[in-house]
Amino acid sequence: KSQRLANCNTKYSIITTKPLRRMQLICRISTNTSIRSGIRVRSVPKRFKLTGAAAYASSVAFLSVFQSLAVVSSFSSNSFHSRSRSASSSSSSSSSSSARSMSTFTTQRDSNGVVTIAPKRETEQSGLVVICHGLGDSAEGFVDMAESLASQMPHLKFILPTAPTQPVTMNMGMPMPSWYDITGLDERSNENCNGIHTSQTTLHTILQTEHQTTSLPYTRMALAGFSQGGALSLFTGMQMPTKEQKLAGIVVMSGYLPASKKFTITEGLEDTPILHCHGEADPMVRVDMARRSREVLLEEKGAKDYTLKTYPGLVHSVIPEEVQEVIAFLGTILPREGENSDEWSVKLKDPKDMSVKELREAIRKAGLGRAAVGFMEKSEFIKLVQDHRDGKL
Repeated sequence: KSQRLANCNTKYSIITTKPLRRMQLICRISTNTSIRSGIRVRSVPKRFKLTGAAAYASSVAFLSVFQSLAVVSSFSSNSFHSRSRSASSSSSSSSSSSARSMSTFTTQRDSNGVVTIAPKRETEQSGLVVICHGLGDSAEGFVDMAESLASQMPHLKFILPTAPTQPVTMNMGMPMPSWYDITGLDERSNENCNGIHTSQTTLHTILQTEHQTTSLPYTRMALAGFSQGGALSLFTGMQMPTKEQKLAGIVVMSGYLPASKKFTITEGLEDTPILHCHGEADPMVRVDMARRSREVLLEEKGAKDYTLKTYPGLVHSVIPEEVQEVIAFLGTILPREGENSDEWSVKLKDPKDMSVKELREAIRKAGLGRAAVGFMEKSEFIKLVQDHRDGKL
């Protein structure tokens, strides 16, 4: 249902998927602004009512705001319609299919809540960005932004993990997706981050797996995140196990430095580039925390390259100016071309050495399922994968 609340010009839409088990809240503040969030329910409510206070609390705590026509347009044509197929006409379905076929990337989801957005032609990948969502959200909360980035930077692969569901002290012990426990937002409470080392290991594993399977150097990888996810990215990226695992850079959006007393920059990682974007009107993670984080890293911890960009009037959300800043930063630390660009491309397993299962997976990721219909011989799968890598398809 849709409901226009009294006293404010805001329209809320509730979309259900897997009926009454998972809901998605979409808030359209104006024609060019959209906020969304996933909401899980354990039982079937007789009535779902959203109040202005609840909407505000959700928007500042868990949601991402996109005030860009391009991003909202992408959201409307992809995520919204994919969750509302019954409302889509045959003509819109046809145009959506056409758009997907023209896309330079594929979006895959696994059973653990990890979303991977990768170039259709695997050999074109020369960089990786891991994006971590904020408290109470999931990987789905940043799929649209990641797909928008992938369309502009087709040489990058994006991995979006989902945090484990666990009780959060600050939210009265309510279980929700969280990278670590949060007891409060003041500097003293910020030292209590139970579970952060487990999530740190999760990111280490993602980066290590990519390096081992594709030989992509760590210098072609970056961590990014929003709010709690940005805090985790900062905490992890500057404390990689060895200097040989130094990353290309770190993006923090509306985040902060967690557990600063336990934080020590790994020797050799001091000059890792950090971009921190923060709203000056953020009521959740106040801009003072951002400034304090920069001060601590530069003056106490030894960081050498920390850029803080603040935005007047911006609350706990993301705006197009910020997205453009992130794009420019990623373009600098993970350029598509350069003196050593030949060394950046991923090194993939020869199709002839792949099992049928691996070949089928490669074909699925490339969106070539229809082309493989009727295949019986392994040689047919090998040829299809090789032709795809050679750009013959």
